[in-house]
Amino acid sequence: MVAAGFLVGLWSARGRAVREGFAPELAVDFGPWLLVGAIVGARLLYVVSYWDVAFAGKPWWEVFMIQKGGLVYYGGFVGAVCGAAIFCRKRGISFLKAGDLLAPSIALGQVFGRIGCYLNGCCYGFPTDVPWACHFPHYHETHGIGVHPVQLYEAAACFGLFVVLALWHRRKQLDGEVFAGYMAGYGLVRSNTERFRGDYSSWGFGERFTPGQSFSLLLLAGAICLGLWLIWRRKRAGGSVLQ
Repeated sequence: MVAAGFLVGLWSARGRAVREGFAPELAVDFGPWLLVGAIVGARLLYVVSYWDVAFAGKPWWEVFMIQKGGLVYYGGFVGAVCGAAIFCRKRGISFLKAGDLLAPSIALGQVFGRIGCYLNGCCYGFPTDVPWACHFPHYHETHGIGVHPVQLYEAAACFGLFVVLALWHRRKQLDGEVFAGYMAGYGLVRSNTERFRGDYSSWGFGERFTPGQSFSLLLLAGAICLGLWLIWRRKRAGGSVLQ
């Protein structure tokens, strides 16, 4: 499902590439850079976060066994951004325009990714007796009790975010604003869906937030900083923020 989300996301970016003044195949050219960056970043953050639990005392090559699972989205996001930045620099492309181009695709790809989580039984919710509770097999970590289908909550929210960002891209005024919108939107989505997560063995800042909420706060802060910088740059250039 992750691979499907990646391919569908790139396909959806082709039309936006034309509106940004790029050749439609640019979205495909981004693919390898985004994929490698995302995998390296996602695995690196997982290894750092779960070293004591999953890797301490084991052979060093276990670090590279991604087929066993162990990828963290926020690490993948940072890695993909780094990969995109390198690609943009090599091709002489505006990183902000590229970010706007790819932002809706990231949200769309996450829809498939979270559905994959649901099918795989990972990232599950805490126990509940709501009518829409899902029941994994008895050999699952939840032992068959009803839990929140938090993966589907996030998939639905990400689809809504994709629609908003895709429409926003058609009316954007500043390069980078749609990307900032994604950062803010997903930060809000993730910080709220995390309230239903039941699979964490450890928490984030001061045991008050889940790891996902901790990174969501950083993403929201980054979105605010980027938005303010875009407005400041526009004013400095002598243009109006509103057109």
